[in-house]
Amino acid sequence: MESPAPGILLIADPFLKDPNFLRTVVFLCDHQEEGSFGFVLNKKYEHTLDELVSGAEGLKIPVYYGGPVQMDTIHFLHQYPIEIPGCSEVNDGVYWGGDFETAVEQIRLGKIDKNKIRFFIGYSGWGNGQLVDELKEKSWLTVMANRKLIFHKKINEVWKDALRHLGGDYEMMVNFPIDPQLN
Repeated sequence: MESPAPGILLIADPFLKDPNFLRTVVFLCDHQEEGSFGFVLNKKYEHTLDELVSGAEGLKIPVYYGGPVQMDTIHFLHQYPIEIPGCSEVNDGVYWGGDFETAVEQIRLGKIDKNKIRFFIGYSGWGNGQLVDELKEKSWLTVMANRKLIFHKKINEVWKDALRHLGGDYEMMVNFPIDPQLN
């Protein structure tokens, strides 16, 4: 198990009941004493980028539900530090943010592979000590992220593949029912 830090995946415990995080995987972008934030990787939002942002007309790109905080903001993760200035590297070749208009323009010009950029509405946030407490309560499992999981092509497989990435006994959790009382 990894300590919370940028680049860590938070994998929801199979029995975590919070509807915002049921069977989710969160990519942690920042973790400090005063708080942490990241993005849910495996919940598609009901609208595409062109429906949410002016200037993105015609770009029917999926947007993901990043989390319940500031649902009026758009964020993005990508693999293009040169093409999108102003971004921050979170971990090995994965970048957060940067100039949004430039990103949209690079997509229009075909210089950015749509499979290597992800847009999120809102984000997941934790206040001072909150995430550490949730980890102590075993609400989350942690593992170092990789690009394959962050930019997974099948979002309904992210949670299962993240557990498989942990290996060992965690692989058995893939088949756990959401409500063990239903067994």
